[in-house]
Amino acid sequence: MNKWGKSIGAVLLAGSLLIGGMALNGGAVGSQKAYAADEVQRDIISVVGKGELSIKPDIVYMSIGVTTSAETAQEAQKNNAAKMDKLNKLLKTTWGIAEKDIKSTQFSVQPNYTYTEKDGQKVKGYNAQHTLEVSYRDLAKVGQLLDAASAAGANNISNARFAIEDTSAFEAQVIEKAMANAGVKASAIAKAAGRSLGLVINVSQNDSGNDPIYFAQKEMMNVAADGAASSAVEPGEVKVTTQLSVMYEMK
Repeated sequence: MNKWGKSIGAVLLAGSLLIGGMALNGGAVGSQKAYAADEVQRDIISVVGKGELSIKPDIVYMSIGVTTSAETAQEAQKNNAAKMDKLNKLLKTTWGIAEKDIKSTQFSVQPNYTYTEKDGQKVKGYNAQHTLEVSYRDLAKVGQLLDAASAAGANNISNARFAIEDTSAFEAQVIEKAMANAGVKASAIAKAAGRSLGLVINVSQNDSGNDPIYFAQKEMMNVAADGAASSAVEPGEVKVTTQLSVMYEMK
């Protein structure tokens, strides 16, 4: 009986040692993995590279509209429609602007209100408003076009946005600039740390929105009419920018 008891106890003890050994080995492997991950993190440089180009715009989007007042809504709308018809003919016939480059962005007929302590709030006439967005590519004649539109009855010219119509030609250039900027930053960091820069591990774009390349549109800055002189409109330049998050190996 004692002999069997000793044998069973020995088997149990051996089993405990075997399980304990496996647990210890597993713990050691886990520690090695954590240590390796720490080593990898210590050998990485992460930077944000910025790329920017200044380019002359090739298109302008102009907001041109007519606002008409009358005693009744019907009269205001009718008068406004007649002025808009004249404006449309000017844009299409005289200036040769295609129909696809002219679109309505706003149309409304609203009452005008007056207020007195005696009578309170009352309707005094109506305003009809119709606004177009006109795309135009001959930037040297923008001022002349605005003057002609004003002479034809346009009394609501709010702004002109200068932009680049086909942006695809500049995407690669601005990305290359951003990547070069990231490389300069990462090299400086590695040198300051007494290390050297290795291969690129990962690259991602940080730009918000659907388009990874941002093309800033320049608002009309200088519009001034002086007697017979035409309005002076200076398109200037627009900015093309992007940002890249770049991760490098550090040797």
